[in-house]
Amino acid sequence: MNVLIVLTSHDQLGDTGRKTGFWLEELAAPYYHFKDAGWQITLASPKGGRAPLDPKSNEPQFRTELTRRFEADAEAEAQLNGTVRLDSVSADDFDTVFYPGGHGPLWDLAEDPTSIKLIEQTVAAGKPLALVCHAPGVLRHAVKADGTPLVAGRRVTGFTNSEEEAMGLTKVVPFLVEDELIAKGADFSKVGDFQSNVITDGLLITGQNPASSGPAALELIALAEKPA
Repeated sequence: MNVLIVLTSHDQLGDTGRKTGFWLEELAAPYYHFKDAGWQITLASPKGGRAPLDPKSNEPQFRTELTRRFEADAEAEAQLNGTVRLDSVSADDFDTVFYPGGHGPLWDLAEDPTSIKLIEQTVAAGKPLALVCHAPGVLRHAVKADGTPLVAGRRVTGFTNSEEEAMGLTKVVPFLVEDELIAKGADFSKVGDFQSNVITDGLLITGQNPASSGPAALELIALAEKPA
């Protein structure tokens, strides 16, 4: 299986002067689940090159066995340093696509025409797609063939309003993931703040928060490898 992992290139947390990017656990946990399954992994981002890490995600309280494994893995770090440009890849070349979160995607991937097209083509081709934490927000402009929102009528989850409030960033982010998905007609599912929650609706998998990233990746593997 060939999986494309799409990372943000955005590193500014609004006008706070603080850095943001992707959330380390949300890359590291899926990365090793895919690698241990024998999958081929390609990392891409809008600008290519080194994808920016949200420094907060590497604070001691957020580090895990897999984030430490990633940082000590020269091959993984080399891939992160050399992500390919998103506009240089084709959905046809991958069996599935995975979007880690972090706040960065709300600014760039959510508005990126290449990312939107990739999502639409992946879904149209009947391939599984997974997004976790803030990444479900990048579905906001994706549509079905008839022009209606991709998430309309579908069960999804993502970073909740209360989780964003707990982070103190409700007034900083360009939009709230929960509110946006509901506005697009999604049936939004949530559990307690920062508890694992993975929702599978057909070939669309969404995870609520960092704790959901590993379980979402395992769900994606099971779905992608399920006999036809």
